[in-house]
Amino acid sequence: MKEKRQLESIDSRQLESLRVFHEVASALTSSLQLENVLRTIMAQMADFFGPEQWSLLLLDEEKQELHFALSYGIDDEMLKDVRIPLGEGIAGYVAATGDPLVVPDVSVDEDWREYAAENPGLHLQSIACLPIRHGARTLAVLQLHNSKLDLLPDSSISFLRVLCDYTAIALENARHVKLIHHLSITDDCTGLFNARCLYDMLGDEIKACENGNKRVVPINQQHFSLLFLDLDHFKSINDTHGHLIGSRLLAEIGGVIKRTIGPAHAAFRYGGDEFVCLLRNLDKMEALLLAEELRMALTTTPFLASSGMNIKITGSFGLATFPQDGDTLQEIVRSADTMMYNAKAEGRNRIAVADSSQPAKSIPPIKGSRHT
Repeated sequence: MKEKRQLESIDSRQLESLRVFHEVASALTSSLQLENVLRTIMAQMADFFGPEQWSLLLLDEEKQELHFALSYGIDDEMLKDVRIPLGEGIAGYVAATGDPLVVPDVSVDEDWREYAAENPGLHLQSIACLPIRHGARTLAVLQLHNSKLDLLPDSSISFLRVLCDYTAIALENARHVKLIHHLSITDDCTGLFNARCLYDMLGDEIKACENGNKRVVPINQQHFSLLFLDLDHFKSINDTHGHLIGSRLLAEIGGVIKRTIGPAHAAFRYGGDEFVCLLRNLDKMEALLLAEELRMALTTTPFLASSGMNIKITGSFGLATFPQDGDTLQEIVRSADTMMYNAKAEGRNRIAVADSSQPAKSIPPIKGSRHT
């Protein structure tokens, strides 16, 4: 009778393992949303092992530190800004070594008994902390505290490793999805966003401005400016130096644009030698100051200097502000584009500014300036 009950218990545990595998596999194949998949995996893991606390920490490979992505039994607000360097604490040790750490009872383990005494707030009784790896790379760390590991069969740790493998698959899938998305919205030559992405972002920005309550911004910031830029006489550079040099030049120009406008704004290659900048939350005067800064940076930079060429280039700029100069996507694009052509017609290397209350005006280079 005792053997029968043991067999029934084993069969029950195996069936529970199969159920968890099925739930996790279904999540992996039915959703590309990383958080949804991870929450499914973590929920199944928590049901199976019943820890008092669990957490999933993702590794920032550039900074070499862990941060909390998901947790249970711990105040999320306390963990929001916590960063754990590799090698520090339980999770940092496991991430640094790539080795799992399983301590069924910390009171009988000399090293971790001391650690538990030094960190009484954790109330450590047992530890299960495993690296989540893809190939030779550690992607994350899973840690469970106080899971009654001493009451679970030996196969449970193997089962936990399998769940970690599932988590690694989810993280790697998400990385590839992110990469594919990045490639679909990025211009190959310059690394800036492409024209298709421009219209998507503009649509989102217009919706945000029209529904200011959906974004926590002051009412006077429910606008943006759009800056069109066309390089002056770029065709002559292609004709003189060839398209390979022209492409390298475009790449360097893209870098100057991105650095000058900064991370608060977005830069796009619109096509050929035309670029666009989405200047978020900038009114006309603020946008004009930034546009002049970009015009000056473009004019004074010796391009392809590393190849000894020191090519000089200027650009013609068209500036329009939403919603004054166009309150639809098509109108604001047309307004900035028209101003750019006005700048070219009026002598190039200048900024033409849309103004719905006055005839179009352009801002020429500052006379006598070293930037002209």
